[in-house]
Amino acid sequence: MAVYKRGKVWWYKFTWNGRPIRESTKQTNKRVAEQMEATHKGSLAKGEVGIRDRTPVPTLKDFADGDFIAFIESHFKDKPNTLAYYKFGVKNLVEFAPLANCTLDTITGEKITAFVAKKREGGLEVSSINRQLEVLRRMLKLATEWGQVEKVLPRVSMLPGQKRRERVLSSAEEAGYLGAANVIGDGILEAYNRALKGIRATKRGKEPIKPPDPYLMRDVAILLIDCGLRPEEVYRLRWDEEHEGCLHISHGKTAKARRVIPLPLRAASIIEMRRAAVNSEWVFPTKTRSGHIEQSSIKKLHQKACRNAEVAHFAPYTLRHTCLTGWAAVMDPYTLAYLAGHSDFATTRRYVHPRTETVLDAMARAQVARGRHNFGHTDEDGASSESPTKTAIN
Repeated sequence: MAVYKRGKVWWYKFTWNGRPIRESTKQTNKRVAEQMEATHKGSLAKGEVGIRDRTPVPTLKDFADGDFIAFIESHFKDKPNTLAYYKFGVKNLVEFAPLANCTLDTITGEKITAFVAKKREGGLEVSSINRQLEVLRRMLKLATEWGQVEKVLPRVSMLPGQKRRERVLSSAEEAGYLGAANVIGDGILEAYNRALKGIRATKRGKEPIKPPDPYLMRDVAILLIDCGLRPEEVYRLRWDEEHEGCLHISHGKTAKARRVIPLPLRAASIIEMRRAAVNSEWVFPTKTRSGHIEQSSIKKLHQKACRNAEVAHFAPYTLRHTCLTGWAAVMDPYTLAYLAGHSDFATTRRYVHPRTETVLDAMARAQVARGRHNFGHTDEDGASSESPTKTAIN
């Protein structure tokens, strides 16, 4: 070891590839100085053969708070719902300390299972847990792509038994709900007109505030159930997306969401009435940060409409589902996939729910077609002879 002492401090000196290297260890212990010299030589040797010191692996929480949040904020800047979805998933993941405090390369299937068990103990639905597992899967995939880890990370699988949106409103439920939504609008206007004739308005000079959009719930519901739009597509609908009797959807979850939907007569009349009454770039404007309505804007109105119509509560998305299910009975699946804006044809198949009458009609047609077949044999005189079983059935 080429260590030497200068005063009370040990130095080391050696030559590497013809270049002299001399540095102070700032140590008074010779053994420590020799170890520092050996470490320096080892580091130079690694560099010669392309070996680098291992980069520290971040914990799941550090990766989430740093790189991942920055990624989703830039990647989904124009998709607030998707951004909120990822942020909510991250929030739940980092709240579970046994998983959040692990470095990415020490995350195991057992720790993911412990996270799932904790969520189930809290009474969370399978679908909600799967949404958070999807966020974790995306995080681990990006960590591998960005070189944050050198080992293969565990595969995150979704839980079985997830409930899907399979409810379809009957014709009576649909009519009852729309009727209740219309009655709510009538009630809002009646209350306003009564207030105009009340004491506060006539004698105290305090004119009541005119309701900005009394038939909001009815109009939103009609576009959902007549056009098969996603709720967020209705909320963010602009006037420049409607022309020549069609809706030109220019935004959505994927590129396939961009589509042209001809307006049915009832939906077209709603659009025309709103065009005459609304002065905004949005079809459904309101006082929110975005300038248009959000899910929260119709939450109470929707609950009231369900209650007044005596219909079991359902998510607004059910109106789209009902529309697509009705379309599926009368159009080919490829046209249905286009109008629905599906990027995966497997999604379209989930919207096809054969109704009882449809199944019975199909079976009746099959029986008629089957009855036309000749299962007998031809006699010498050319007459057809059927089996006793066939004759009995007929």
